[in-house]
Amino acid sequence: MSNKPIYVTQPALPPLEEFIPYLEQIWDSKVLTNGGPFHQQLEQALCEHLGVKHISLFTNATIALITALQALRITGEVITTPYSFVATAHSLLWTGVKPVFIDVDPRNFNLDPDCIEAAITPHTTAIMPVHCYGHPCDVERIERIADTYGLKVIYDAAHAFGVRNARGSILNYGDLSVLSFHATKVFNTFEGGAIICPDAKTKQRIDHLKNFGFVDEVTVIAPGINGKMSEFNAALGLLQLKDIDNAIARRQAIDARYRAALGGITGIGLLSGSDDAVANYAYFPILVQPGFALNRDGLFARLREHGIMARRYFYPLISDFPMYRGLPSAAPALLPTARQAAQQVICLPIYPDLPVEQQERIIELIVSAA
Repeated sequence: MSNKPIYVTQPALPPLEEFIPYLEQIWDSKVLTNGGPFHQQLEQALCEHLGVKHISLFTNATIALITALQALRITGEVITTPYSFVATAHSLLWTGVKPVFIDVDPRNFNLDPDCIEAAITPHTTAIMPVHCYGHPCDVERIERIADTYGLKVIYDAAHAFGVRNARGSILNYGDLSVLSFHATKVFNTFEGGAIICPDAKTKQRIDHLKNFGFVDEVTVIAPGINGKMSEFNAALGLLQLKDIDNAIARRQAIDARYRAALGGITGIGLLSGSDDAVANYAYFPILVQPGFALNRDGLFARLREHGIMARRYFYPLISDFPMYRGLPSAAPALLPTARQAAQQVICLPIYPDLPVEQQERIIELIVSAA
């Protein structure tokens, strides 16, 4: 067996020879960016595949989050989660907005709707929830709260490519949803992201903002940014989309194998998805709880010693980092569920090309430590 490390994820890439014809078209056209033909084709293809009306492609999801906040003219305070990748809160600081952290739901580690109303102040303008691990937030309750208080909702949907509930794409909820196409994600374009837009007027504003605010050669309407996706990334995305259903099916098989092997182990907790959701199996988190022979960091070290590069997503909490921990909402006593999750979670390797023998090796290292 290979001694190479097994990482928590590995990008799914098509055969190189299948990408060459796309590169040849780019070389022939000399169009590398600025909404070229592959860019336009990918936007249309993603709308059809995801079941959304409008989409604006971006160079990455962090720039997309920043632009989403700018597009909706968000100011003041935004209620968000401490249990996420730092880009969620960083996008708020970059736009001069104050993050207000609240606790998460113990069932799925998404923003807990029960905590939202108590955090609303006269300065609150929006809510930024995260579909953590691709598990949908309680979108209906969040929508009702936002409507009651006149708040905008921007979903950080970085994990939620292709996720659906009984009403269709989870990306259609909120005022805007932001996707990531980073190399670690279910669907990748090397690097990239997108904003799901509810209408053509909003998409037009976002398209202007991601191109420095230009409307035409001599007219700039806002202090925009350079957030455009290149033709190289868009071309790869078109090719990736052809195999995405198969890739998700292979993730599902790994998820099922892990659940069957680990579900009955004392001290190992597993998250369950929403009953009405179509999942994308983006991550496989386990919780190392009292009753297991090792604590979380002990099991983490055991896996690392055997070349299994599992990750503690998400540890530390965003609210523990220096630029946030001074905020009143970052007080540990206010975030007990998020803090416990951060101290117990390990995400196991899951990606389409993870060999069965390596899956079994990971399972054995956990089972034999019980």
